Amino acid sequence: MTARMPRVLVSGVVLGQPMGGVRRHNAELLPRVASLLEEGGGGLGVLEGEPPIPFALPPEVERFPSDVRADALLVRASKEGKRLKAVLRAARASGRPFDLVHTAHLPVPTGLPVPYTLTLHDLRDTALDTGRVRGLVSRTVIRTAVHHAACTIAVSTTVRNTLAAGFAPRRTAIVPNAGDHLPVLERVENPAAPLLHVGHLEPRKNLELLVRALALDPLLPDLWLVGAPKGDEQKRLQHLARTLDVKKRVHFAGPLPDERLPALYAEAACVVLPSALEGFGIPVLEAQRARAPLAISSAGALPEVAGADVPSFAPDDVEAAVSAIRRAIATPLHVLDEHAERAARFTWLASAQLLAEAWRSGAFS
Repeated sequence: MTARMPRVLVSGVVLGQPMGGVRRHNAELLPRVASLLEEGGGGLGVLEGEPPIPFALPPEVERFPSDVRADALLVRASKEGKRLKAVLRAARASGRPFDLVHTAHLPVPTGLPVPYTLTLHDLRDTALDTGRVRGLVSRTVIRTAVHHAACTIAVSTTVRNTLAAGFAPRRTAIVPNAGDHLPVLERVENPAAPLLHVGHLEPRKNLELLVRALALDPLLPDLWLVGAPKGDEQKRLQHLARTLDVKKRVHFAGPLPDERLPALYAEAACVVLPSALEGFGIPVLEAQRARAPLAISSAGALPEVAGADVPSFAPDDVEAAVSAIRRAIATPLHVLDEHAERAARFTWLASAQLLAEAWRSGAFS
């Protein structure tokens, strides 16, 4: 007999943001987990913010619009709880109550009348140099949130272990990301193929290291940076590229639609991810499924996701990065095939099944 599934209300007030790991996680998981909940007698509702969710959701998902803005933290924190509680009251009054609230951002609203689960994609405010006061506040917020959560969900073993060591959550589950949202094209041999980085342009991505790598080794391929800039990071990188006289070798492509990514991966000389912190690293799987050579920093969950035999480097070592990129470009085809087989084990359906079980456990245990 199939275990009963809960009715879950997801706080999606921040999901109107540009495409990145968090949005990808939800865009792929929510439609799949909605079907699993329905099959088990449950259901899914989503509290939307301003701007609303831009990706498609199945018609059975209940969507609740709100005026909660994603980019105004203090205002969001004051409004989000009120809007969630209003939806919960209305659902109970209609005879179709929600059993659980799920969120993936902080702070978690207090005083919710049902249990909640929390997904943490990384612990950046406690791991990076964000300032002593901000770090202390972040630790307090996280500790409180995981202490009261029915289940804290991590996207990798790395994040789970960090949580266990520093915050003692009541219960944890791992729901990894996946890479099977993009089709795989045949590899293209192109002597002018570039180095490729896919992801937001922000300080924790450590893209300065790649600009410095180009300056250190004039024979490295050009660099394509694909992703939305955050703050003034693109201007800072452009200034650095001019200063180091590699401006013509660094190309800022901006955010690109999914339809463009398979061809970029198929042609890339090497995909390079130099992050100073990463809770998972979806482009690792995208690159490996495409059989693209890959070089990664040794920070965070990147080695866990990529596997031990992928060339890596310390995120503060430019010379090591150049060496790793060179080794990655020379990766034999049979090794790239092995990487693709490993990456294929990560699927969004399998992750949705893990998420549905974490929600069931959190709602009814």
